[in-house]
Amino acid sequence: MAKLNVKPTRMELRRLKSQLVTATSGHKLLKDKQDELMRQFIKLIRQNNELREKVENSLVGSMQDFVLAKSLENDQMVQGLFAVPTKEISLRIRIDSIMSVRVPKMHTDVYEHGQTDRAYYSYLNSNSGMDEAIDEISASLDDLLTLAEIEKTCQLMADEIEKTRRRVNSLEFRTIPQLEETIYFIEMKLEETERANVTRMMKVKDMDKDNDEED
Repeated sequence: MAKLNVKPTRMELRRLKSQLVTATSGHKLLKDKQDELMRQFIKLIRQNNELREKVENSLVGSMQDFVLAKSLENDQMVQGLFAVPTKEISLRIRIDSIMSVRVPKMHTDVYEHGQTDRAYYSYLNSNSGMDEAIDEISASLDDLLTLAEIEKTCQLMADEIEKTRRRVNSLEFRTIPQLEETIYFIEMKLEETERANVTRMMKVKDMDKDNDEED
């Protein structure tokens, strides 16, 4: 590790020691942040996997039921059933913070077009399988929203973990070793200069003593 290009003075030594204290403290804080981010990230990944499996199984089963129910009806009639939307969904996103990571919190407002929460069609023109499949798909909306929220949060936290890891590694393997090596170099230089000064003073003292004896 190459040392920093600074003058070996006591002022630089004090400045570098102060930087080393700051870098060491910053490294500890960032390492703690990285560990906590990883803990939160692993927890979210587990939630994501469980919820994704639940949503996928629910939607696959619902779509299979819907396709089966649809096969029993006339295609034009089925298209007519869903030609006019019966609901309007408004998405609201609030920003929260997890370990300084800005993450989304999603909320929906569902507005009914009319007095019923079902599609505008007569039950005589459909079958019970289609009604149940539509209800199951509608019931998956909240889980889908939560899944999107968790997956986006995981993505943002993964990016922050990577940035924090790079900063931790930079401090641990570059900045702190450079400061320590430079501080050691300056201390050695100052000690060497001090020894040289002591030696020179002793020689001057001996020369003065010799001159006094000659006089």
